[in-house]
Amino acid sequence: MTTSSTATPNVDPAELAKFSALAHRWWDPEGEFRPLHEINPLRLGWIERIVGELRNKRVLDIGCGGGILSEAMAAKGAHVTGIDLSEKALGVARLHKLESAAPVEYRLVAAETLAAESPNAYDVVTCMEMLEHVPGPASIIAAAGTLVRAGGIVVISTLNRNAKSYLYAVVGAEYVLQLLPKGTHDWARFLKPSEVAAWGRRVGLDMIEVIGMTYNPLSRRYRLEHDVSVNYLMAFRKPALHD
Repeated sequence: MTTSSTATPNVDPAELAKFSALAHRWWDPEGEFRPLHEINPLRLGWIERIVGELRNKRVLDIGCGGGILSEAMAAKGAHVTGIDLSEKALGVARLHKLESAAPVEYRLVAAETLAAESPNAYDVVTCMEMLEHVPGPASIIAAAGTLVRAGGIVVISTLNRNAKSYLYAVVGAEYVLQLLPKGTHDWARFLKPSEVAAWGRRVGLDMIEVIGMTYNPLSRRYRLEHDVSVNYLMAFRKPALHD
């Protein structure tokens, strides 16, 4: 396994410990990661719509955790590499891979380190529900821009920073509805779409679409809508060489 060689890895030890402690629950659809299981078909479908057919595409999933999205993309025929800095989460991902036979390669490596190793190596780079948990989200976007090939797609999902997102994603999701463990999110680390888009532009990525994800607590259903005030997904394209 490869580890980050950077002097200051782009990781918050407290965040890493928090998710590592829950790693054994990753594939329990009724456990702490239930929301990830419930939104996975939505985010996978949106990625397919943006990217086109995933079959035979080289895909990198940054912050793959236990591999929920990585396995889903592999099931569509993509050649998927999942990376994370949590050894416990990757251990769970590898164990589940033995059960599912999903053709996913998992590596313990930082995005920035892999970018130095393998620039322009992937057709698609995803980074889902992770940017709000690292101290340097702009660095992750920059690494994704390096890792994706010319003409390729970068897809991220994260949380907007405003009063509504605090009420819905922190107070509502963690304390009222108990969809997530208390302390899952630090609202101060939420990211405005304008910030993420600016980081993308800074490294030569063109934003091509942004869409919101909403939750109805009565039906327990998630939907993709134009409302980006809480959860949102954003797609970038790296200009082709002839653009």
